[in-house]
Amino acid sequence: MKKHFRIAALALTVAIATLGCSAQADQVTDKLKTTLQARLGDDATIKSIAKSPIAGLYEVNLGTQIVYSDANGDYLVLGDIVDAKTRKNLTEARLSETNRIDFASLPFANAVKVVKGNGSRKIAVFSDPNCPYCKQLETTLKSVDNITVYTFLYPVLSPDSAVKSKSIWCSTDRAKAWEAWMQDRQAPTAAGTCDTAAIDKNLALGHAMNVDGTPTVFLADGRRLPGAVPADRLDKELAAVH
Repeated sequence: MKKHFRIAALALTVAIATLGCSAQADQVTDKLKTTLQARLGDDATIKSIAKSPIAGLYEVNLGTQIVYSDANGDYLVLGDIVDAKTRKNLTEARLSETNRIDFASLPFANAVKVVKGNGSRKIAVFSDPNCPYCKQLETTLKSVDNITVYTFLYPVLSPDSAVKSKSIWCSTDRAKAWEAWMQDRQAPTAAGTCDTAAIDKNLALGHAMNVDGTPTVFLADGRRLPGAVPADRLDKELAAVH
């Protein structure tokens, strides 16, 4: 009986110690969040703060960006943390993970759908028709097979982006009009006077999801890939989707 009591007492001691460490960590991050929010002002919204892989350095998630701070909030470090052994960009990986979405809940009816091959692999792309990097991504996608691409027209660069987006959306064959413009530079000719509420909804959705640049790619597992990713990386990321 005494042996069981000692084991139970030890377990309780460990549990209390763990709780104490957790509470202490919460106090540090809570205080740091309050300090940084006051110092950064309304221009920044801090989503979360957590310990980074580097001792004494804290990860500050600003939604569209991750920065790092000391425990007192006196200094900010801008840039990526890279694992020197594996060459993995840990900052990019964390940002992708914290911004993971529920892919299945996306309003696909508001997207231009292009199916290649059996279409078994799926991605969603927020894209501006006047974005050169979006055109670069479209060129890349020409070499990727067995994929379904849902393109959410996201005209954020200029008034002409909105004009072209509406014309593409109002085309008889949206997919054909989109690819003709992005890949072959054939401007859409539809009047753009149909119901284009989907584009306004895309803009609202993108802002809510912290899409602050085009193209932004979302994989079927909800992870985000910023920028015009090359074909080899896209294939690698698609293969990693479960």
